[in-house]
Amino acid sequence: MTATHSFSQHTHAAPQRTDRKEILSRLERATPYDLAIIGGGATGLGLALDAASRGFSVVLIDAADFAKGTSSRSTKLVHGGVRYLAQGNISLVYEALHERATLLHNAPHLARALSFVMPCYRFWEMPFYGAGLLLYDLLAGRRSLGRTHFHGVEATQTALPNLNTKGLKGSVQYWDGQFDDARLALALARTAAQQGATLVNYCRAVELLHDADNRVNGILAQDIETGLPYTIRASCVVNATGVWVDQVRQLDDEARGEASQAIVAPSQGVHIVVDQAFLPGDKALIVPHTSDGRVLFAVPWLGKVILGTTDTPRQDLSQEPEPFHEELEFILREAGKYLRRPPTRADIKSIWVGLRPLVKPPTDASGQTKKISREHTVLISPSQLVTVTGGKWTTYRAMAEDVLKHCFESKLLVAKAPCSTESLPLVGAQTGQVVEHSMHEAPGLAAYGDEASFVQTLSGAELELGGGLTAGMVRFAVRYEYARNVEDVLARRSRLLFLDARLAATIAPAVGAIIAEETGQDPSLNALMALAAHYTTLP
Repeated sequence: MTATHSFSQHTHAAPQRTDRKEILSRLERATPYDLAIIGGGATGLGLALDAASRGFSVVLIDAADFAKGTSSRSTKLVHGGVRYLAQGNISLVYEALHERATLLHNAPHLARALSFVMPCYRFWEMPFYGAGLLLYDLLAGRRSLGRTHFHGVEATQTALPNLNTKGLKGSVQYWDGQFDDARLALALARTAAQQGATLVNYCRAVELLHDADNRVNGILAQDIETGLPYTIRASCVVNATGVWVDQVRQLDDEARGEASQAIVAPSQGVHIVVDQAFLPGDKALIVPHTSDGRVLFAVPWLGKVILGTTDTPRQDLSQEPEPFHEELEFILREAGKYLRRPPTRADIKSIWVGLRPLVKPPTDASGQTKKISREHTVLISPSQLVTVTGGKWTTYRAMAEDVLKHCFESKLLVAKAPCSTESLPLVGAQTGQVVEHSMHEAPGLAAYGDEASFVQTLSGAELELGGGLTAGMVRFAVRYEYARNVEDVLARRSRLLFLDARLAATIAPAVGAIIAEETGQDPSLNALMALAAHYTTLP
């Protein structure tokens, strides 16, 4: 079913500008902050919002764009962690279910409930998996998104029209959530800015600063665009750089003359995007146990279908990791077992990879990332550098709350107001007038929530460039969403690079021309074209 979108013309305050010169001028003032955060992914942005909303002065820097790394490359699921049930980790499931409900409530324009159908080809599968999912419902309680149902063969075919029905016994249907990860990250950044935080993308941490007692008390940062240095002083410095946390920890250890021990074991997850014809409708397909014991998803998302994912250990930390040939073949092969019309290499619209910052036990030498913790870890070094890593998007808010708790207990910050983010709507949902929509629909104005009517007032609002992106949306991205170049717009403000990389390359010159007009800067068109080629190059 396709939702009809109508955007109210209510008036509210205009969005807050993200003028880079003005933002950098704040760094020049050299006023000490309460909290300085390195890393603008889900964890860092969630922390910035929590701290700023309590009244702390906050600065956050990221060497690239916000959510450039792992935080824009998830499977787009807001989940309670069905898999953790099998491990008996009930407390983790319970927390994740609570946070799932909170996220969907605070960002209804960017997150929605999603129905998952698990086809069963053996008689024992329905009662086995069904029992676990009924427990999942029970744990969700009032926060449930919908009841688990058991379907026969015919109802399963109706739910998943392209499903391979040979040997099919039925299916189990349950509910979880899905979201737009990069746009949620932007909403966190913009809401934190509304609360008084200073956030700067394309500004890297070059050095950690220490006082006479060898305690971390600031960051030497460098603006990537100009090369200019900025000294940022802060009572508390948090390292929230995801898979790169060990690099920042090394800066701290070297300054103290200590040897560094890595705490992150990166693991990569590959995602393939194909046309919606491979999974018509608004339901996701989940295979709980593939030939090598992994979970496979086929998820309808923004007019396409995401297939994935993998779990492969990596040693290198590229900004744009390469998929391995065997990962691509695994996804296509396993998807082909369950889809009557199997996808082929020729059907791939885009392929992209995310790196998970899995926390390894001190004694772990196996290299097996599936056994390594998916939970987050907070460490405080002898110099008082706070490092947070691990975890997942669903629990970003609880992770932020936990980091601040550690900061209070370590006397790095003096506690102020209690946490308020559980009931704090994000930018786009702040008037309560959010349009009902489904995440399986092609992208458009719905992602802007209550700002949609404002977007429509901008020059070029009626000029569609392609893939649901208008010239007005590009101007909005530059003026109000921190966008600096073509990739920022086509990868994370719009999601077109992830959905259809060839189409993204086609409209990139038009996007670049608007950015150049808005900023007077080189929009880095060539970098986007290279990236689009990367996202369509199959190993």
